[in-house]
Amino acid sequence: RIKRCRNYYEILGVERDASEEDLKKAYRKLALKFHPDKNRAPGATDAFKAIGNAFAVLSNPEKRLRYDEFGSDQEHVSTGQARHYNYYTEFEADITPEEIFNVFFGGHFPTGNIHMFSNVARDAHYYPRRHRNERAWTQEQEEEENRPQNSYSAFIQLMPVFIIIIVSVITQLMATNPPYSLFYKSSIGHVISRETENLQVPYYVDKNFEKNYQGAELQELEKTVEKDYIDYIQTSCWKEKQQKSDLSNLAKLYRDERLKQKAESLKLEHCEKLSSLIGMHKGG
Repeated sequence: RIKRCRNYYEILGVERDASEEDLKKAYRKLALKFHPDKNRAPGATDAFKAIGNAFAVLSNPEKRLRYDEFGSDQEHVSTGQARHYNYYTEFEADITPEEIFNVFFGGHFPTGNIHMFSNVARDAHYYPRRHRNERAWTQEQEEEENRPQNSYSAFIQLMPVFIIIIVSVITQLMATNPPYSLFYKSSIGHVISRETENLQVPYYVDKNFEKNYQGAELQELEKTVEKDYIDYIQTSCWKEKQQKSDLSNLAKLYRDERLKQKAESLKLEHCEKLSSLIGMHKGG
């Protein structure tokens, strides 16, 4: 049937207005049926090649347009001994039937058209096809040539990540410990207790603190200490009030006398400290 076909549409068994999906479905069905590894009937190999050539041309919008205008229903031209199947001399595909088959059933079907895989010149069909081993060797050579470029592209894409990591490491190396802590921290050497001159806020420093902070610098630092301490006390006071309120609400909800007593006995130590600090601040 395929040998008697007069155009590529008849070979694939599709209409002239067939969509790309129609072409793919037709090719899949015929290629599996006539592949030489599965079909040993005489002429199956020629039919397989004709099917691949027809699909490659019709799946390329530019070639399909040119084929519809100039190539449809032309007389077949025999290629002699070099090839035993007929094809249109002006409309041979730039990709072998085996390559088309591998693209479809090897998991590498492209999102675009099949001609994107071809780097062969227009007149390549006038020369005998290369031996399979030669073609495989050339493909490996091309992959080897492209590998450095692909590695370079990957490096460029990962460069922002490398930069972030390097900056982070440098920042950590350059970062210095704070000159004080509100709490005892032996890990960074803040083990010496001090109090601010104004509000008598306790804080901890290292053994070199007095060498580095004196006079106006010490006064500015202690203002910062007092501000941080007040912020800490305010936050802790809010948490204490929230806890007391939650216990009271639960006691009312479940009518639990034990929860009620616990809520009433809960001391607001940080709130008392905050009131004391505010009084000292106003007095100062």
